[in-house]
Amino acid sequence: MAGFNNNTVRLSYGPEEFHFGELHLPVTAGPHPLAMLIHGGFWRVPYDYTLMTGLANDLASRSIAAWNIEYRRIGDPHGGWPNTFLDVANAADFVRSIAATYHLDLQRVVPIGHSAGGHLALWLAARPRIPQGYVLAQASTQENERVPLAILGAISLAGVSDLLMGWQRKLGNGAVAELIGGSPTAMPERYATASPAALLPPGVPQVLVHGTADDRVPYDMSEAYTAQAQAAGDDVQLITLPQVDHFALIDPTSQAWAATVNALQALLHAR
Repeated sequence: MAGFNNNTVRLSYGPEEFHFGELHLPVTAGPHPLAMLIHGGFWRVPYDYTLMTGLANDLASRSIAAWNIEYRRIGDPHGGWPNTFLDVANAADFVRSIAATYHLDLQRVVPIGHSAGGHLALWLAARPRIPQGYVLAQASTQENERVPLAILGAISLAGVSDLLMGWQRKLGNGAVAELIGGSPTAMPERYATASPAALLPPGVPQVLVHGTADDRVPYDMSEAYTAQAQAAGDDVQLITLPQVDHFALIDPTSQAWAATVNALQALLHAR
């Protein structure tokens, strides 16, 4: 553990080089609600957790703790299938072991991810639905805990919510096939346990924020996911941002981020 300023600490959630995150803490007294931030970059290096640092600082200034995580990506040793998923799961479950020390409210944990990180945030919400026996259903190694961390809801910022659609459209020049290790035809079980759209309904509130001018992840993916999730009985809100691009969503000074913060606060206060 090493301090970065009075209210930020780096913590390791596992033994590997990229098993770490930065915990940004409010100056106010806890227990604090927690946003788990998951960066994007089509699951590839060199994109890293610093993409979300500005958002983490903004949340801490609003009395919301932020756990800004890193994970093994495509291009890292042993990144991609299945370790990218298992790293994110372990980073989430690690929160239980630090909650008392850092005055975190385990009843109010919300993952927020951008792009590929939006996929992983929605996947965390759906993770308990993965049948036992599949590799992504492996229990966390955190203190021999066998139950995934319960989350209050999930927020996807221009997320890749449907891996089948992402593969069909060759998003990120074939990033989905790189992540999974092949096509849906070759590896149907992997897609079935890795795609949020295939795991509906997770049974927790979800908010999807997406700009109509997004040229990286198409807006209609969030439209389709929202319709499918609502049909499955989930509480899902789609926040449409007219003429907003992919990256405005992670600019802490943008109206897109202001809309996300409002949605997060509504989730936290609904409890």
